[in-house]
Amino acid sequence: MTESLDLTNPLAAFRLDGEISVVTGGGSGIGRAVALAFARVGAGVAIIDRDAVAGAEVAAEITEAGGKSAAYPLDVTDAPAVDRVFADIVESHGGIDVLVNSAGIAIRKPAVELPVQDWERVMAVNATGSFLCARAAARHMLETGEGGSIVNIASIMGFSGGIYPNASYQTSKGAVVNMTRALAVEWGHAGIRVNAVAPTYIRTPLTKPLFDNPEALAEIERRTPMGRIGEPEDVVGAVLYLASRASALVTGHTLAVDGGFLAQ
Repeated sequence: MTESLDLTNPLAAFRLDGEISVVTGGGSGIGRAVALAFARVGAGVAIIDRDAVAGAEVAAEITEAGGKSAAYPLDVTDAPAVDRVFADIVESHGGIDVLVNSAGIAIRKPAVELPVQDWERVMAVNATGSFLCARAAARHMLETGEGGSIVNIASIMGFSGGIYPNASYQTSKGAVVNMTRALAVEWGHAGIRVNAVAPTYIRTPLTKPLFDNPEALAEIERRTPMGRIGEPEDVVGAVLYLASRASALVTGHTLAVDGGFLAQ
């Protein structure tokens, strides 16, 4: 991961040949798209998802296409289980070179009506879960001394108050943005790069209830300079860039993939 860019073949810097990647939330949405793309550029892919069936289906899709993948059912808020699963991945696959923290949830309610348990659940998955997985991956990377790349999936809502009530999600993603900076500073000396991608509204199972509302969809499109919502594949290039040697001197950065939403 610390190898310099070969300017005679710059596209090779985007390859992940022989590297072991872990993708949380890899059973659907952005995580699934990233896992499939990583396999296509040569990485072995460990799929982590709370939905065991969905994770196994993505792993099977990769292996049937000639790639290497395995699925690991896991609730990322369970700290002891996170440590066990990451240890299993290291033992089974020989290491961890890349982690993508894509597991996330949203509970959309006005703040005055939001039960504290809902607030805590969103924070536990989106912020604490990302930290637990980053910590588990970094422990291995620090032990080997070979560095690595961690990419957190944040959100434009980590920078914006949004267009509808969603305080727990917005707060959790703001935490992910600053956690990305903090971990980049702490682990940079060891060659561990920590970055994030902040997508706009992306068409996934998580956002389906929102996009089933024609008025909400129209408002999002109106407020986006490029005039459209995103698909999971729109996020893949940014994640691959930050995961690969192409971004060898980039750390602590959050890259918006938002059709210009935050530029206004």
